[in-house]
Formats: sequence, structure tokens, C-alpha cells
Amino acid sequence: MRTSALLLAVIAGAGAWFFFQNYRIEGIDNVVVVPRDAAVAKSAAPVGDAMVAVPPMARKQDTIRVASFNIQVFGTAKMDKPEVMARLVEIVRQFDVVAIQEIRSTDQSILPRFVEMINATGRHYDFVIGPRLGRTSSKEQFAYVFDTASLQVDRAQVYTVEDPQDVLHREPLVAWFRVRGPDPSQAFTFSLVNVHVDPDEVKQEMDVMDDVFRAVRDDARGEDDVILLGDFNADESQFGQIATIPGITWAISGVKTNTRGSKLYDNLFMQRSATSEYTGRNGVYDFLRQFNLTLAEGLEVSDHLPVWAEFSIYEGGAPHGPVAAVPTNTK
Repeated sequence: MRTSALLLAVIAGAGAWFFFQNYRIEGIDNVVVVPRDAAVAKSAAPVGDAMVAVPPMARKQDTIRVASFNIQVFGTAKMDKPEVMARLVEIVRQFDVVAIQEIRSTDQSILPRFVEMINATGRHYDFVIGPRLGRTSSKEQFAYVFDTASLQVDRAQVYTVEDPQDVLHREPLVAWFRVRGPDPSQAFTFSLVNVHVDPDEVKQEMDVMDDVFRAVRDDARGEDDVILLGDFNADESQFGQIATIPGITWAISGVKTNTRGSKLYDNLFMQRSATSEYTGRNGVYDFLRQFNLTLAEGLEVSDHLPVWAEFSIYEGGAPHGPVAAVPTNTK
């Protein structure tokens, strides 16, 4: 009997060893078992590289940071550059959610592999991604990469904005989020609208951004906290009709957001009368300075810098009911 039990234990152990040597468990919301891919290991960003790791930006515990980042032709060529991917990983880890533009690859493993790199140090990021869009053969995808420790997404509420008149080169991607931590009845909920305006059609597309904003705000879900973010290829003189929405504000003003430091392209728009959760803190994440890069090295990462804004984790900007006191240890 003991011999049989020992034999079964050896077989089970060998089976487990074989499984984890040849397969991995993938996904956070939906667990999938897939064969291990040697290419993933080959392209994984180095962990613990002192030349790459940067201290996180100082922040309050009761806030989240929402960012936008055009990663510029994000595809297999960039994934094959470990030093570039290591920097992209560190950039995303600075934020709770990042709206990503310009994913250009038919290889749909790009985002899963990228998130696997981000999570290599024990983090718990996930993603949602939209369809490939564009009028030419050079199509792009929008995505959101977010920290599941601080945010949850309703995947049933992810959709692409309808554009029956084909005014927009790429229709924005909408996703609905709720902050983790507070009681769900008090947690900040919001819709993100991921935008990439075509550089050759700035006036035409910016003049319908107000329609995009209102369409998402009034889409029957009852969510008035709408944040339009992305690469608008427009500075404050080119905002067009979106600047006419009562109470509209934008996070980035008077600073440059491209890597060369010459243009303001990227931004976040919200209606202050609705989104009182906005703390007024915002910025451009200058990864050239953070990583001590030359301009040439920075352009390998992207020709855009990430932009971000900070929001309270509480709906309305503060707890709106009794909050239970934390018991004090009197021992």
C-alpha cells in the first residue's frame, strides 16, 4: 500500500512538473491554459534592471492616475527590443490605467505579452483591446491597460463609437471602469474614450469631438463622468467644437507632449461640473529625463510622452456617507 501511494505521488509530481514546464496559465478575468511560447520568454523585459527601474511618482492613497500614451507603431519590431520594452513596462506601472494608441500589428499576442512583462514583478495588470481600424492598409487598435488592484472594468460595456458618416479615421474605443477599495456605492465610476485624431484631418475630426463626448455621456448607461483622452494632434488653438461644451476642461495646457518637445498633441478632456473627482493634478511623464535618455534613445520608445490626470477614488470627490472607523489595537 505504501509503495502504491509513493508511486502515485511520484507520478503526480512528474505530471505537475511536465505541465508547468510546457504550459502556462494566461488571463486574469478569464483563465486559459496555453502552451508556453519561447518567444515570450525571449522578448520579456529584464526584471530588476537598476538602469531601468525608477521610483514611482509620489501620490495620495485615495487617488488614481489615468494616462494616455501613443506608443508609436507598437508591434513586433518594438517587442523585439528588450531595452525599449523594459522602459515601456516601467512607464505603464506608474499609472492605474493607460489608454494606448497606435497598436499596429496583426499579431494579437502583442498586448498579452506586454501585460505579462508588466506583471513579471508581481503586479496584476490586465487589458481590453478594440478592433483594428483605419481606412488604409495601415490599421491600428486602441487598448486600455489597467491595474486590477485598483480598477475593475465592465467588459460588457466596452464598445467602439459608431460613425455612420465616416467622419473619423478611427472610431474611439469606450470602456467603463470602477475604482476598487471604497464601498461600490461610493466608488468613482467613469467612462474613458480613447481617441487618435488623424494628423491630416485635425479640423474635421476635432469639430466632432463634442458629438463624441455627448454620445458617450448620453448612451443610456447613466454615466456622466466621461474622460476623452488620447492623441488629438491638436494644441489649444485647434480644439474646435469640444471647447464649446459648458464646463469642459483639459488637463494639459501650455506644455509640449511630443518627445521632441515641440508640440502639444496629447490630452485629457472632462466636464468639471460632472467630474468633480478630478483633483486638478496632472502632468506629462518625461521618460527621457526619468531614464536619462538621449533624444534618439527616447524616440526608440515613442515620439509621444504619456500624459496623465489624477482623480479621487470616491464618487463626487469624497466619501458621502458614514465611514466605519478602523479598530485600534489596544494590546
